[in-house]
Amino acid sequence: MDGNDMDRAGKCPVMHGGMTAQNTSVMDWWPSALNLDILHQHDTKTNPMGAGFDYRAEVQKLDFEAVKADVKALLTDSQDWWPADWGHYGGLMIRLAWHSAGSYRLADGRGGGGAGNIRFAPINSWPDNGNLDKARRLLWPVKKKYGNRLSWADLILLAGTLAYEDMGLKTFGFSFGRQDIWHPEIDTYWGAEKEWLAPSDTRYDDVAKPDTMENPLAAVQMGLIYVNPEGVNGNPDPLKTGAQIRETFARMAMDDEETAALTCGGHTVGKGHGNGDAATLGAEPEASAIENQGFGWVNPNLGGKAHNAVTSGIEGAWTKNPTKWDMGYFDMLFGHDWELTKSPAGANQWRPVDIKPEDMPVDPTDLTTPVMPMMTDADMAMKVDPTYRAICERFMADPAYFDDCFARAWFKLTHRDLGPRTRYVGPDAPAEDLIWQDPIPAGNTGYDVAAVKAKIAASGLSLADMVATAWDSARTYRGSDMRGGANGARIRLAPQKDWAGNEPERLARVLSVLEPIAAETGASVADVIVLAGNVGVEQAIKAAGFSVVVPFAPGRGDATDDMTDAASFDVLEPLADGFRNWSKKDYVVTPEEMMLDRAQLMGLSAPEMTCLIGGMRVMGTNHGGTGHGVFTDRPGALTTDFFVNLTDMSYKWVPVADGTYEIQDRKSGAVKWTATRADLVFGSNSILRAYAEVYAQDDNAEKFVRDFVAAWTKVMNADRFDLA
Repeated sequence: MDGNDMDRAGKCPVMHGGMTAQNTSVMDWWPSALNLDILHQHDTKTNPMGAGFDYRAEVQKLDFEAVKADVKALLTDSQDWWPADWGHYGGLMIRLAWHSAGSYRLADGRGGGGAGNIRFAPINSWPDNGNLDKARRLLWPVKKKYGNRLSWADLILLAGTLAYEDMGLKTFGFSFGRQDIWHPEIDTYWGAEKEWLAPSDTRYDDVAKPDTMENPLAAVQMGLIYVNPEGVNGNPDPLKTGAQIRETFARMAMDDEETAALTCGGHTVGKGHGNGDAATLGAEPEASAIENQGFGWVNPNLGGKAHNAVTSGIEGAWTKNPTKWDMGYFDMLFGHDWELTKSPAGANQWRPVDIKPEDMPVDPTDLTTPVMPMMTDADMAMKVDPTYRAICERFMADPAYFDDCFARAWFKLTHRDLGPRTRYVGPDAPAEDLIWQDPIPAGNTGYDVAAVKAKIAASGLSLADMVATAWDSARTYRGSDMRGGANGARIRLAPQKDWAGNEPERLARVLSVLEPIAAETGASVADVIVLAGNVGVEQAIKAAGFSVVVPFAPGRGDATDDMTDAASFDVLEPLADGFRNWSKKDYVVTPEEMMLDRAQLMGLSAPEMTCLIGGMRVMGTNHGGTGHGVFTDRPGALTTDFFVNLTDMSYKWVPVADGTYEIQDRKSGAVKWTATRADLVFGSNSILRAYAEVYAQDDNAEKFVRDFVAAWTKVMNADRFDLA
């Protein structure tokens, strides 16, 4: 470096690399440290709308019919920079909506189209989402026109639904109300692979047994939404692909009939794109040059011709009329024998052995030239797998039944993570209650809350029983798909009443006391469970020397067995709960990491999590009544003792053989308390220790009580969408 170079470097106003991904982060230096970023990934600082913006209020001001008309108009307004196949963007918009919603997974409720996260990395740059950046850019004029009253999340799913309508399907309905996020969900676990489309073997104990796929994953390879269209690891074998399809769609909350309907209906319109050399495409959006302005996969050979597009590498349409909703998919698949071939881009696909030109689709640019149709390995699975074939034969025998099955499955796909029907907005939201919406009847608000609290207080239930039961009822809530929570009192129904984490014997004993109180007073069992928790917290507050009333909003309803899809609730079972210092068994993932995951699903911030843990410990609400982490000589009082004693240097912390720890007096060596990792992390992690020190201060005893009450109430009301 010469003198001038050094001078220029010395005057550079930023640290080189400090604002790009190559910069070394704290987690790069200490990769084993507990990463709290998952609790901060939707920090309000990333939201440009401001704290007072209420999308659900704004969207109700939207001119719904005008929006729908504008979206339908753009479907046939082909642009030279990305020309529409056959002059209709329907297939592209359906794929955008599908791939936005299709990242949903049942195990933890993450993914899905409910937050518009397809706009951000890594999802916007997955190989399976190639060229969907073009679809979003085509929608921009509509988003620009309607602004804050129309979220990207709603617009993307609306566009796919209206595309089906425009091509002839009677859809089941559509609801608005999804609020956008403004930052990538970079801490969602999409798999451990470090390369796109790494062999799927890495996700399975045995790739020949699809049910051994790692949880909570659903897609078979990194960068795919569902399965590899060329076959398992790119090797065509429809039977094996069918087995992967079944497991993958089950992990996305679909049964066999819904899966077949979605596969067949999804491929009734549109086409695959692989008419060229994939190696000539530019990088994905996140790696694309700045002058491309967010466009990825730049195709130097497009030339304004729809038939030159390259996306998946698969080339061709599935039906003779790819812009029309009809039974053409079944006519094509079951009306011909098929043989393996290669697309121009080199992808494995299937072609009919013998087909007449008049039965072929036409070229998407030259509407006079017949071109060869195709099927993917996933399509062939619909014909070869006995279960899927039988379903397809039912569809072929009754086209109206197929239409209805697909419309319902599409609605479920695009609304699964929107939450219960009470959250639906707009004139096209269907009124029918669907079992996967976890319906709950309206609750009573006209009873005497004070009288119910008095009966609970006189019932003889312990503080720990009341608080633990309310917590167990509410902790199932997950903001990822708005499922679970205390509303509905499903803790008294299968499967929740039998979950190990709910201590079935203790739970049955507590419910035997609370249910008669509900019957006597007209309150729902759900309300009484939450009220009992509040009574317990208020008793703990009084024992600590303060007087604070825990807020309560009546109106929860009681679900029944008939309203509960028990199998779909299995995934809500807690495998660990750091708040009650419990784990079902030892896992590879540490207890503190599982605690963070549950806190994030419940919508808690790191300070709220810290406050709740400290309070739950001193109230003695541990699973099974264990003493781990109960760092107090006055259990049952909502004090700051957990934090005071955790930060007291007169103690030392010593690991013991069973994975727990002893808190020993430094001078005498006497054991004062015991602890788990979920306790000690609040002293070892620098961020959590900073929060713990706030509550350990002599002047923050009352602040702790008020913060605990606020966080507790947030958890109890998390699923009360009627209060928003």
